[in-house]
Amino acid sequence: MSGGRTVDTMVLILRTQGCSWSRESGCSMCGYNSASEAGITADDLIAQVDAAMDRYRDEPFVKIYTSGSFLDEREVPLAAREDIVRRFEGVERLLVESRPEFISKESLASLPAQTTMALGMESASDRVLRDSINKGFLLDDHLRAVKALQEAGLAIRSYVLLKPPFLSERAAMADSLAAVRLASGYADEISINPLNVQRGTLVERLWRRGEYRPPWIWSLATVLEQGLVPDGPRIMSSPSGGGTKRGVHNCGSCDKDHLKIIERFSFTQDLDLLSGLSCDCHGRWERMTEAEAALGTSVDLDRALDDGLAV
Repeated sequence: MSGGRTVDTMVLILRTQGCSWSRESGCSMCGYNSASEAGITADDLIAQVDAAMDRYRDEPFVKIYTSGSFLDEREVPLAAREDIVRRFEGVERLLVESRPEFISKESLASLPAQTTMALGMESASDRVLRDSINKGFLLDDHLRAVKALQEAGLAIRSYVLLKPPFLSERAAMADSLAAVRLASGYADEISINPLNVQRGTLVERLWRRGEYRPPWIWSLATVLEQGLVPDGPRIMSSPSGGGTKRGVHNCGSCDKDHLKIIERFSFTQDLDLLSGLSCDCHGRWERMTEAEAALGTSVDLDRALDDGLAV
């Protein structure tokens, strides 16, 4: 979307040295650093952009992703950042991502006015950020970055994580909705990102042991439906791994159709689309969320029952 219109988008994914926080400790659910490579230089990044320009067709919206933060000079040196921005200075909209510690008046000065900064807020709870996600920053750090972006006049996309580890399905929905309500006060867009199980992560170890289940599509639809407010920011979701055992899923038979409906909702904001979701597994989702809450557990009860295990 750009200017309220559905437009063609170019997505540029750069291989970098990786997220600085990942090298220090890392988030419990993030495995993107496995696609990084030590020793990537500014010249290497510029060469990647040179190759990508062969497929650029003047799309009005350009998204640039790295393994971490576009504003981290250890990951994207200033010379490379300035070169990349210069190539796309005429686009209607440019989206990049950054952790809050790299956002300052000085770093934002290198970005054009049509930039949208995507921030991984994830949760409005310091406890979840610290103990569940191991995000490496707290809510006040995120809000400081928000203030800097507002002062620079740049648009904000807030990422909210649905179902970090150690949270039950019901607690995860409540956590996401609390984050959405906070972000609605300043964000131009809110993206609900259901956790997908990435390789080499703490979450993958929990998942393999049956101690974690990715969120249900029913939970995602609930957060989208309850999170949308009149005259508020656009709320959307484009799940990675949706419909697979590692990603947001229901029973399997309804996943594809439901994800298509969520995609349409993300563009239209038409709540009638979400109210039309239907499948026999809705009752199972309700029973599982109630059972988790009653037992005070975040283990995968759905899988345990399918495997015939005692719970």
